[in-house]
Amino acid sequence: MESVGQRGSCYVTLSFRWAPSVLLWPEGRKEEVHSVTCCQLSNRGRFLDYSTHMEGQIWFLPRSLQLTGFQAYKLRVTHLYQLKQHNILASVGEDEEGINPLVKIWNLEKRDGGNPLCTRIFPAIPGTEPTVVSCLTVHENLNFMAIGFTDGSVTLNKGDITRDRHSKTQILHKGNYPVTGLAFRQAGKTTHLFVVTTENVQSYIVSGKDYPRVELDTHGCGLRCSALSDPSQDLQFIVAGDECVYLYQPDERGPCFAFEGHKLIAHWFRGYLVIVSRDRKVSPKSEFTSRDSQSSDKQILNIYDLCNKFIAYSAVFEDVVDVLAEWGSLYVLTRDGRVHALQEKDTQTKLEMLFKKNLFEMAINLAKSQHLDSDGLAQIFMQYGDHLYSKGNHDGAVQQYIRTIGKLEPSYVIRKFLDAQRIHNLTAYLQTLHRQSLANADHTTLLLNCYTKLKDSSKLEEFIKTKSESEVHFDVETAIKVLRQAGYYSHALYLAENHAHHEWYLKIQLEDIKNYQEALRYIGKLPFEQAESNMKRYGKILMHHIPEQTTQLLKGLCTDYQPSLEGRGDREAPGCRANSEEFIPIFANNPRELKAFLEHMSEVQPDSPQGIYDTLLELRLQNWAHEKDPQVKEKLHAEAISLLKSGRFCDVFDKALVLCQMHDFQDGVLYLYEQGKLFQQIMHYHMQHEQYRQVIAVCERHGEQEPSLWEQALSYFARKEEDCKEYVAAVLKHIESKNLMPPLLVVQTLAHNSTATLSVIRDYLVQKLQKQSQQIAQDELRVRRYREETTRIRQEIQELKASPKIFQKTKCSICNSALELPSVHFLCGHSFHQHCFESYSESDADCPTCLPENRKVMDMIRAQEQKRDLHDQFQHQLKCSNDSFSVIADYFGRGVFNKLTLLTDPPTARLTASLEAGLQRDLLMHSRRGT
Repeated sequence: MESVGQRGSCYVTLSFRWAPSVLLWPEGRKEEVHSVTCCQLSNRGRFLDYSTHMEGQIWFLPRSLQLTGFQAYKLRVTHLYQLKQHNILASVGEDEEGINPLVKIWNLEKRDGGNPLCTRIFPAIPGTEPTVVSCLTVHENLNFMAIGFTDGSVTLNKGDITRDRHSKTQILHKGNYPVTGLAFRQAGKTTHLFVVTTENVQSYIVSGKDYPRVELDTHGCGLRCSALSDPSQDLQFIVAGDECVYLYQPDERGPCFAFEGHKLIAHWFRGYLVIVSRDRKVSPKSEFTSRDSQSSDKQILNIYDLCNKFIAYSAVFEDVVDVLAEWGSLYVLTRDGRVHALQEKDTQTKLEMLFKKNLFEMAINLAKSQHLDSDGLAQIFMQYGDHLYSKGNHDGAVQQYIRTIGKLEPSYVIRKFLDAQRIHNLTAYLQTLHRQSLANADHTTLLLNCYTKLKDSSKLEEFIKTKSESEVHFDVETAIKVLRQAGYYSHALYLAENHAHHEWYLKIQLEDIKNYQEALRYIGKLPFEQAESNMKRYGKILMHHIPEQTTQLLKGLCTDYQPSLEGRGDREAPGCRANSEEFIPIFANNPRELKAFLEHMSEVQPDSPQGIYDTLLELRLQNWAHEKDPQVKEKLHAEAISLLKSGRFCDVFDKALVLCQMHDFQDGVLYLYEQGKLFQQIMHYHMQHEQYRQVIAVCERHGEQEPSLWEQALSYFARKEEDCKEYVAAVLKHIESKNLMPPLLVVQTLAHNSTATLSVIRDYLVQKLQKQSQQIAQDELRVRRYREETTRIRQEIQELKASPKIFQKTKCSICNSALELPSVHFLCGHSFHQHCFESYSESDADCPTCLPENRKVMDMIRAQEQKRDLHDQFQHQLKCSNDSFSVIADYFGRGVFNKLTLLTDPPTARLTASLEAGLQRDLLMHSRRGT
């Protein structure tokens, strides 16, 4: 292996890139091979063209090696040019002795008597001066043809080269040195022509009118030592001099390569530069060298990979005629009658050979030039990294492993550097893994641990301090946990604040740094929902250490919360407020702040939850119960009463009552009793405390709503042995005025009191007896009136039975219109039209006018009849039944003990009149039925 190069470029001579094989010519054709003068490839890889020196024939050699040919010139063929995109062949040859070369254009797809059709013939020399053609080139668009001569001139044939009519020939270049190479280069709409002589290199723009010329260099080359590269080398013009190989653009010289030796042939094939040179110093061994040719002139064929900067193949040949590329292989013609085929190995074989030689850089460049996929490249990078790692070059190894990110499992690399304790290299790999957003939480944890172990704060800050969240390449929450565990609280706080991990920020501030003021300030600038949730979580801690500031924030949070101006988000809309009742547990050990908070909420926000008022009442009652100063106690008493009278405890009456009873707040208890209409409880309270005047006052104030209060008061005073005559008299006066108790029950009740003498109830009994006497007199008068009324009715009945009844009504009792026949008359005196009677009557026997009153009377009579024996039945069932309570409940259910409206009750004048009229109508109806 030999290395040659220039300007830092290194080329390695390798013999593995091509697999040579020998193709012998057909038997009996060896002598003709020695007379080959020029070679050219046919279009689309179908033929190999060459000419013979003596006969002027063009022969076609297909892949089957069966020769065919035709007579192109009478004497000889000197130059051939086969277009790649068209099946057109241009040739230069001689039909007669002398310097008179002819150019012939052949259409290989058309035939003329079995031979290809010659579409055009014209002389190569434009003037009369004889000269020899040195080179020939044709543009692929068939509009340009250039011919170079040994006298230094170049002719340009512009127009359709296949026709004389549309083609024009002119001299493009004149010089003193033979033209050795020509090549067209198309760049967009501009066409350039490279012209190389033995002494210089020039380019022309032939697509315009004036053909501007640019001299590129003052070095030339020999015949067949120039070529045009493919797009992989940007279509540069290659000139192979004896000392260097130069590459040219149309307007400047490009790079050059120091390839020594006298150049004989330059050819471009599939991105490779093929050069045949004569160099006696270097004679590499070749299987193509025959044993009996040691005295021959040795020639070296080198195949250069200019992109990857190494020699792909090198071999020694004897007297090379030409180098051709066809059918995917490179063919070398030698004068010993052989064609040598060089076939390129596949990419995988090349890479394996490079791996064996540990030439990984070259393998990488080769893979890229062969457009190997990313998986294949990653495999090369991994093997290269393993090689460097085994050699102890950890820095170089990690650089190769970095190039495998996305293809190679990161744990493969991480395990290597963890075992080798190469924390710097591991850090570099993990950094790149994060930058490509391919790291998971474990990788983030490992990288941060590397930073902390190295104590590299600058790298740590560079890693976590990104400009925007879109540039974050790691799991933020994992990073916060690791930094917090390692004690890098400031870095953890930075991440938590910038990436809105509020819970972590507060947890670090409160649990690690103990900076309660900063934590409260941070909560104050959060949006409403987050501020509310964090106050519920951390409120007790903040209240314990900074109660006043915490209480102030809670007041704002529960009324009209707005984040502080330091917040980065938009201000919340007005009206955002939390449920104040949910924050009461925060004040468990801070009653003073709790009272301030509750009073603030009750004043600023009257519609606060009920729990606010319940807690405030309980707090005020506690303060009142434990207060010793009379003035302060009176103030607290007033505040508690004021809160009870605010109307906030209507729906939670029982709870407020229990609170007042627990703290023995009697004024509040009495107020709540009165609001709840618990008059019995108010009475019992005053009775227990022997507050006689208050007992009378309660009866006077609420006796109308609950008359039984007077009866309870009488029983209470009757049981007292003290002198309560004044209070008993007041109670008896009210009982007598409202007729609340029977006199006998009053006497029985007062009989239990030894101090209650007859003088106490004398006035009551006298008044009661007087009223009874008046009632008896009224009842006797009513009885007398009823008797007289009965006598009168009986007389009327008798008259109805004995005397005729004259109906003199002239108007209908329903429609008040004049009566017309047919009509209906009742003994009660009412008359009706027949159609009116039929419309309004319920039965034919009842008067529609008198029916409602008669029905009431009849219902009362039937009720009296039904109730007549009810008392005896009740007493009998009560005595005979085993379950007396069931009997009583049954009679209660039937309404027996409800007050009945009996005829014996004193009716009003209106009721009496209606009853009398009803009785009369009933008697008349019965008499009518009798008639």
